[in-house]
Amino acid sequence: MSRISRNAPSDRAAEAAVLGEAIREVVSRLVKVVREQSGTQSNAQNETLALLERCGPVSIATLAAHRAVTHQTMRLIVQKLVEQGLVTLTVDNEDRRAWVVDLTDTGRAQTAQARDARSQWLTEQLLTKTSREERAVLEAAVRTLNKLID
Repeated sequence: MSRISRNAPSDRAAEAAVLGEAIREVVSRLVKVVREQSGTQSNAQNETLALLERCGPVSIATLAAHRAVTHQTMRLIVQKLVEQGLVTLTVDNEDRRAWVVDLTDTGRAQTAQARDARSQWLTEQLLTKTSREERAVLEAAVRTLNKLID
């Protein structure tokens, strides 16, 4: 067996590890810069609103689990959102001890506005800083990244 074939699996693993870290780093930086430049900073309340937009009405316990925080912490976040008129709390029909959290129209509008601001900023950057060919490469990269998470 040749030396190359014996080392190939570990070389591929090392290359994949380096690529994986580069992807993680650039995606993290991209998210941070998009939020900063679009004026839509991330915080626990905004992330909770975005989660509700994706998942629909859910219990406080479910929100806490998805956000990896304690039930008590999520209760405090939800209470602030209720006070701002961004979410409502209703008694869970299946478990009368639990509460279901849902977006209000104002909460939906605020979440959509933040998403639109991020999309607009990113669109402007793509149009001014990349060529058509580079955008095609990015489109292919997005498809490949989706394969990693699906």
